[in-house]
Amino acid sequence: MRVYTLKREQVVPRPLENVFPFFTKAENLALITPPSLGFRVLTPSPVAMDRGRIIDYTIKLLGVEVRWRSMITTFEPPLRFVDEQIMGPYSFWHHTHTFETRGADTLVCDEVRYALPLPMPGIPRDLLQRMYVRPNLEYIFDYRRDVIAKMFGSVVQETSPDPPSPEAGAEEVLV
Repeated sequence: MRVYTLKREQVVPRPLENVFPFFTKAENLALITPPSLGFRVLTPSPVAMDRGRIIDYTIKLLGVEVRWRSMITTFEPPLRFVDEQIMGPYSFWHHTHTFETRGADTLVCDEVRYALPLPMPGIPRDLLQRMYVRPNLEYIFDYRRDVIAKMFGSVVQETSPDPPSPEAGAEEVLV
């Protein structure tokens, strides 16, 4: 199975103890997800975040509502947590959220490792990844970055070199 990786980092000018709790509230996911995805948490609120917590929600992909179920497999407040897809649009989804104090600021990092299900007949998986999946994930995480910057403020960071091509970060792994 080919596993792709998307990594994002963002520094927010708030202390860790003010930033981490926001990300552990499943209800806040709708605030940082593009409205076009029609994201809805189905698990009744409040969703107490802890290891083993299962969270159900829906998103729209190509206009079709898709159910998604995730489990929090790691929960180490206030430094990190991991959600993994149990059921949903990917054949594999592993999202690591890490938080690190940087002076008075907090570095928020996301690393998503994902694999695509079998594509539709006649559409190669790599083409689907390059033309649809990767650009959409980048759009979602760009939107997330912008909303977080508006909510928490932003810290100007040095620009990094151009991101790797969509094929970069892909690896063959057995999961």
